Amino acid sequence: MAETDKSKQSSMHVMRGIKSQHDGMGTASVKKFTKKKPLSIDENMYVNEIRNGSRLHLAKAITFIESTVSDQQEIGQKLLKRLLPHTGNSIRIGITGVPGAGKSTFIEAFGKMLGDNGFRVAVLAIDPSSSVTGGSILGDKTRMEELARHPNAFIRPSPSAGTLGGVHKKSRETLMLCEAAGYDIILVETVGVGQSETIVRGMVDFFLLLALTGAGDELQGMKKGIMELADAIVVNKADGSNEKLAKKTVAEFKQILHFLAPSSPNWTTPALAVSSLYKIGLDTVWEKILAFKEAMEKNNVWQNRRKEQTIDWFKTMIVDKLYEDFFSSVEKKETMFYLEQLVRQEKVTVSQAVEELFSSNSKE
Repeated sequence: MAETDKSKQSSMHVMRGIKSQHDGMGTASVKKFTKKKPLSIDENMYVNEIRNGSRLHLAKAITFIESTVSDQQEIGQKLLKRLLPHTGNSIRIGITGVPGAGKSTFIEAFGKMLGDNGFRVAVLAIDPSSSVTGGSILGDKTRMEELARHPNAFIRPSPSAGTLGGVHKKSRETLMLCEAAGYDIILVETVGVGQSETIVRGMVDFFLLLALTGAGDELQGMKKGIMELADAIVVNKADGSNEKLAKKTVAEFKQILHFLAPSSPNWTTPALAVSSLYKIGLDTVWEKILAFKEAMEKNNVWQNRRKEQTIDWFKTMIVDKLYEDFFSSVEKKETMFYLEQLVRQEKVTVSQAVEELFSSNSKE
C-alpha cells in the first residue's frame, strides 16, 4: 500500500506480521508423525559378546527379556534361543530367609569367597515391588558394594513386579542368559520367606534357607512350609555374644529336621552356623553344596529335576499367556465391569459372576 493511503486505513486494520513456523505457515511447520520402526540389533554380535563375558551386553539382553515392549521381548527370546545350547552348566542356588536374616550380607561374603577362588558368580537379586506404585528400590548393588566391584561377579537386581513367589517371572530366562555368559554359580536371592516363596525351589538345584537365632516357636510355623523344601539351613550372625545362641538355634533346627522328610532323595538336610561378617563357616556351606551335587548326580536326580523344572516352567508360561490373552479382550473387560457392579450390589454371587464371565468367553 502506498504511503499516501495510510490515512485512509480503518482502525480495524491488522498489520501483516512476521511469518513463523509456529503460525502453521509453510511445509516446514507441519510435523509428520511416522510409525516408530521396530527395534533391531546385531544378533551375532550380541551372542558373541555375551559368550565372551561382556557384562554390558548381558545386561542389555536381560533388559530385553524383562521388557514389556513386544519388539524388545522378541529380541530377547531370539537371543535366548541362540544361547540355549550354552546353558545348564552352572550350579543354581536359591537363597531365601526372613527379612533381617542378612541375605545380602551372606550373599556378598559367600559370592566374594567363590569369586576369589576363581569361580564366576552371578547374583539375581529380587527386590519387592510396591503394590501401590509398582516401583522398586533395586538397591542390591549398593548393599553388595564389594561384590559388585569383583571382576568375577555380576549382580542383576530385578523387581518382583507383583509375581507371587518372590522372584521375577523372567528370572529363569535371566538365569539361563547368565549361564550362557559363562557364570559357574548362580545365586538367586528372593524377596523374603513364606509359603508363596516355594516357587524358587522350582528353578534352582540347591535351596538354602537363611535363619536367625532364637527362632523358638517360629520354627513350628516354618516347619510345614519352607523347611521341608530346604537342602540346607544356615543360621547367620553366629559371632560375638550371639555365637552361643546361634549354636543353640542350630541344635533346635536339627531336632526339627530329624522328623521331616528330606527335600531331596538320599540327602540329609544339614543345619549350619555361619558368620557372614567374619567370614566363618562359608567354606563349610560350599562343601555341603558340592557334596549335594555329587550325591544328586550319582542318583540321576540332578538332571531329572532340571527336566521336571523345565516342564513346570512350560506349564506356568501357558497359564501366564492365557491370563494375558483373557484380560486383553475389550469385550471381556466390559463384561467384567458389568459383573463387578452386580457383585457389589449383591445381585449375584461371586461364583455365578465367574461362571457368567467364562460362559460369555465361550460364546465369543
